[in-house]
Amino acid sequence: MDVLIVGAGAMGRWFGEVITGPETAIAFVDREEEVAREAAEAVGGRTLSERTAERFDLVCLAVPIPAVERAISLYAPLADLAIADVSGVMREPIEAMEAHAPERERISLHPLFSLENAPGNVPIVAGEGPVAGWLRERLREAGNTPVETTPEEHDRAMETIQTKAHAAILAFGLAAAEIPDGFETPVSRELFSLVETVTEGNPRVYADIQATFPGSVDVAEAAVDLAEADYEAFERLYHEAGTGQSREAGR
Repeated sequence: MDVLIVGAGAMGRWFGEVITGPETAIAFVDREEEVAREAAEAVGGRTLSERTAERFDLVCLAVPIPAVERAISLYAPLADLAIADVSGVMREPIEAMEAHAPERERISLHPLFSLENAPGNVPIVAGEGPVAGWLRERLREAGNTPVETTPEEHDRAMETIQTKAHAAILAFGLAAAEIPDGFETPVSRELFSLVETVTEGNPRVYADIQATFPGSVDVAEAAVDLAEADYEAFERLYHEAGTGQSREAGR
């Protein structure tokens, strides 16, 4: 399988590591040539110019969310069998693939973890074509669990597991006051740990997620409801939170 990976950052390198093998030839394209070289060295691949006209069995876009649709339009003509993305959103890439690669297999993947925390669950939107089957097999061999989904189901889930989760964690980090050594509870310890985990990442990635998937306003409104609640209202909200009852379900 000849594969072109457009974007040699963390997710592009992850994809390369998943598919690497004796039957796979991998090439990387990235605006930062050194990043592309490092990724190619890590997985035994090669690098190409952004203007390459070579053709490949599979082209995978591993670019930031705001760039994925344009990247698909630019690189879809180089794909002979299939086109894929690992951008983190699914509806827009799938629609772009349908427009620019209608005769190719179309695959969207989203590893729900950082490169350092691989392997894990990987939502996937794909048909039953040979490239999709090959890719599912590679994912499983690398220890991942493919989670079959739809673009709509995936993007809706991201509102909660990414946008709302990140907003809640960062809001706590912004609101938390400095505390003396030795003052912690199991809950606060976990929250401070989560703040540290999130803020060790790339803020641009988190900003892209916030801009793509709604949900942060819901977290803010829930916090206001809790802050303004009397005892009876607080108890109701407390039980709703514990049972997983969403605010939207009660509207």
